[in-house]
Amino acid sequence: MISIKSILCPIDFSEASKNAYRYACEFARSMGSKVILLNVIEPRPIAADMTLNYIPLEEDIAAAAREDLAPILEESKAMGIDVSAEVVIGVPAEAILHHSVDSDVSLLIMGSHGKTGLSRLLMGSVAEAVVRKASMPVLIVKAHEKEFISEG
Repeated sequence: MISIKSILCPIDFSEASKNAYRYACEFARSMGSKVILLNVIEPRPIAADMTLNYIPLEEDIAAAAREDLAPILEESKAMGIDVSAEVVIGVPAEAILHHSVDSDVSLLIMGSHGKTGLSRLLMGSVAEAVVRKASMPVLIVKAHEKEFISEG
C-alpha cells in the first residue's frame, strides 16, 4: 500500500501552481496527508538604480507572499486539510529540492508553465530540474491541463 504522509507543493501564485495546489489538496484529503506550501523568492542581482526609485527587496516580496498565502491556508484548513506554508529566499529548484528532503515529504506536486523553445532554454525549467534530481515521486501539473478533479 502506498502511504503519502506529506506533500510539498511549491506555489508561485501562477495558474499552474494553483492547479497543482488543487491536486495536492485532493491527494491530501483522500490519503490523510498534510500539505506543505512553499513559495521561493528568487534573489535579485544587486544593481544601481540611478533614478533612486524604491525597488522592493526580497524580504518585502517575502512578506507580501506570506500575506497572499494566508487566505489559501485558511481555505485549506476550512476544508479539513492539514496545511502549512513557508516562504524562503533562494534559487527555486534548489530550494524546492532542499525543502523536500528536509521536510521528508512523500510526494512533490508542482505546476509547470509549459514553456518551450528559446524561452525555456534561456530561463530554464524549474520543474524539469526538480524532476531530474528529486528523490521522491513528482507530479507535474500544467497550467492548461484538463482537470480531473470535480468541483462536487
